[in-house]
Amino acid sequence: MSEPRAVLVTGASRGIGRAIATAFAHQGDRVAVHVRSAVDEGGVLRRDEGASKGEAMRDSLPGEGHALVVGDLGDADQAAGLPAAAEEALGAPVTVLVNNAGIATTPALAHPPATTDPLEWQRSWEDYLRINTLGTAMVTHAMTRRLVELGLPGRVITIGTRGVHRGEPEYPAYAASKAALHSMDTSLAIALAPHGIAVATVAPGFIDTERVADRLDSPAGEAIRADSPFGRVGRPEEVASAVLWLASPDAQWASGATIDLNGASHLRP
Repeated sequence: MSEPRAVLVTGASRGIGRAIATAFAHQGDRVAVHVRSAVDEGGVLRRDEGASKGEAMRDSLPGEGHALVVGDLGDADQAAGLPAAAEEALGAPVTVLVNNAGIATTPALAHPPATTDPLEWQRSWEDYLRINTLGTAMVTHAMTRRLVELGLPGRVITIGTRGVHRGEPEYPAYAASKAALHSMDTSLAIALAPHGIAVATVAPGFIDTERVADRLDSPAGEAIRADSPFGRVGRPEEVASAVLWLASPDAQWASGATIDLNGASHLRP
């Protein structure tokens, strides 16, 4: 790569986001590591050492010039301000955005329709849509408007989910929040192509991260791995590899595509 790019990876302190940020840094890009000031654990928002964990992550990246940006995607103004914060910290406009942050699926956040009371059902939809959908849309809009203003090409890659196509019966609001992002990316791919901005989606299946380690180690782990004919779950580095390719100059023609990374656990027609 001739010149290092300024890359913003949301939700980059661990798991898939960490693997993606590390992969970009390894190839010489400068990365803005995003964390939020509060984390969701067991369905409860609490203050913790999120920023310090982000600093440790930033400092672990190879190369120089990386940065930490902090913002809650559940706050539209904070979400919209992330690209500008990353630009200031990195000293250059963000030309690659990886939308990874959001509320995922944990047993404490399950909301199956038959057994969830109305208030919890409403809360689930409000939280997932506010953070996963609106927050990500605000980050993306701010980043791409800045590129259009400057006349710069760029890349947007969103981490979606297999559940958009296969369904998430225990987490319908999660699947819907990600489905909106899949749809957003296809629309933006068309709208932003004249500006040299390519937009694509990655839809992973079950990925082995810290967040799901207890589930993989439980009696349910065998069934989860058997979901794929390979007899295993995916690795964060495999998602990162796909994101690197989508962000590369050779992948512009993949704009509008959704790359399925689920080990043949769900095949779309």
